[in-house]
Amino acid sequence: MSLKKHVKLGLSALALSISFNSVAADDPIKVGILHSLSGTMAISETVLKDTVEMLIEQQNAKGGVLGRQLEAVVVDPASNWPLFAEKARELLAQEKVDVIFGNWTSVSRKSVLPVVEELNGLLFYPVQYEGEESSENVFYTGAAPNQQAIPAVNYLMNEIGVERWVLAGTDYVYPRTTNKILETYLMDMGVAKEDIMINYTPFGHSDWQNIVSDIKRFGSAGKKTAVVSTINGDANVPFYRELGNQGISASDIPVVAFSVGEQELSGIDTAPLVGHLAAWNYFMSVDSDANYDFIDAWVEYTGKENAVTNDPMEAHYIGFNMYIEAVKKAGTTDVDAVKDAIIGVTVPNLTGGYAAMMPNHHITKPVLIGEIQDNGQFSVVWETPSTVAGDAWSDYLPGSRDLIADWRKPMFCGTFNTATGTCGASAGEMAAEAE
Repeated sequence: MSLKKHVKLGLSALALSISFNSVAADDPIKVGILHSLSGTMAISETVLKDTVEMLIEQQNAKGGVLGRQLEAVVVDPASNWPLFAEKARELLAQEKVDVIFGNWTSVSRKSVLPVVEELNGLLFYPVQYEGEESSENVFYTGAAPNQQAIPAVNYLMNEIGVERWVLAGTDYVYPRTTNKILETYLMDMGVAKEDIMINYTPFGHSDWQNIVSDIKRFGSAGKKTAVVSTINGDANVPFYRELGNQGISASDIPVVAFSVGEQELSGIDTAPLVGHLAAWNYFMSVDSDANYDFIDAWVEYTGKENAVTNDPMEAHYIGFNMYIEAVKKAGTTDVDAVKDAIIGVTVPNLTGGYAAMMPNHHITKPVLIGEIQDNGQFSVVWETPSTVAGDAWSDYLPGSRDLIADWRKPMFCGTFNTATGTCGASAGEMAAEAE
């Protein structure tokens, strides 16, 4: 073959390579959104889908990232936990998304976990949860128990003088594990077993009359009583309504909720609930420039002057910006490169400070206790003096207190046992065992 033909073929191959690379560079970064838009959890999750779409729109207006635009790929797992796994597989295997933002309940997350580990996806999970998990493929931007449940109990005990405890939750993994941690913690703090009442109800539970009567009776023993609520989804509406019906005020038996925020309160008459509490890491009423900018953007995006923001929305705001910064740092959307790059990434939160991604894939967060106001907002009555790093494994459970997670090499382990010096099962394997 002549030199001329060699050069011609080489130039053709180079042109073809440049063409392919140009197409790849022009391809959008596909962002999967895995939130229930129907069913019992739609009351909480629909706004999270809208939040991610707004963040995508804002990022695209800035020019995208790495010269590429972002594209939302939305699916509806319909509050059906096995369907979450199917939809996650669809997003990763068929749609080829680069990242997923999604889930609310822990049972849905545990359904998705083996899929994202098998297919090496990235999941940003924005809701408070029970801990006892750390996966190389999941970034937990909601609160671990030490960033919500434990501080809330300490507040009730130390500031209000609570001595009797009602642990009321929806019947699934998050409330059961959280309450197991809290029961152990309370007994370690000297609370007698007979001063702890535990109750579970199914998703969507609506008949609260007998349960609220039991709570009222339990609280009439002459000791200050409080309800620690891990009730999720639309069951909160009739629960709070029944509290009002039976005349239980915050001064009698205060309720501190872990899954009730501004979005859930927007659907009910809050007048009888004034003074009840919630523990989160963000409230819409927080006084910070970053928060005001976010609220303004949300009102403009929704076209609703009365649109509310809440804690899981802030968690998606943080997680989304952490993902963008990690992609910039890595110079690619390659999953393994992003996983390496994201540890240590720090971005602004909405309370006027910063959130950092820790080696255990949890983030730093302030803890706030808010009191319900008659306008459906929360007045912050207590907060931690600084941010708290999320603990993947509880110090109050015997099987967990020796475990740590660190996804930096060379350890690269979510279940490292400091007592034995060994790494245990993966989060996906442990989730399968839990089922």
